[in-house]
Amino acid sequence: MADLVEITSKDELRELLGAPMPRALSKERVVLHDRDREWLASSPFCLIATSGADGSCDVSPKGDPPGFTHVVDEVTIAIPDRPGNRRVDGFRNVLENPHVGLVYVVPGRTETLRINGRARLVREAPFFDQMIVKGHRPVLALLVEIEQIFFHCGKSFLRSALWKPETWNPEALPSHAQIVKSVQETEESLEQLERYYGPEYATRLYRTP
Repeated sequence: MADLVEITSKDELRELLGAPMPRALSKERVVLHDRDREWLASSPFCLIATSGADGSCDVSPKGDPPGFTHVVDEVTIAIPDRPGNRRVDGFRNVLENPHVGLVYVVPGRTETLRINGRARLVREAPFFDQMIVKGHRPVLALLVEIEQIFFHCGKSFLRSALWKPETWNPEALPSHAQIVKSVQETEESLEQLERYYGPEYATRLYRTP
């Protein structure tokens, strides 16, 4: 692609985009503030970014009732694992490289809470009893030691109009069963996949398939 003009240095990047506002630099913290705790207590969803020893990356969504992230102390949080597809891409990355990045979302709010830190996998801890949802006690949790925390502005959510229902059009895409059948070989028929991803799918959220 001969017409590409690539940026190859930090100086070039800074020259192109300019210097950040002082407030953007000073907002970084290393200890949970009461406002951070309020946000975590209200958030039902986060994204966890990890990277393996070879540099390969993964971003995994995690969701549960608001407040699912347990605050251990002012510099430590824990995220319970729930039954899923058992690929454990992000968890395998953590075993190779503990650095993680988290983005916490509160529905209807355009801002997000960002946390960067070092993670460990724990298979038992006293706070597991506080993570029970619909009878499911996690067998694993991601323990994150906070190194950086700050609130991120809402421009991306405003540009995308993400929370405006009038912009939603889920019917523009085929069903998930149709997508699965079209992008991979499966033993199941389309009809079987439609049943699997149908209304009963939500009844299996807290038990292993």
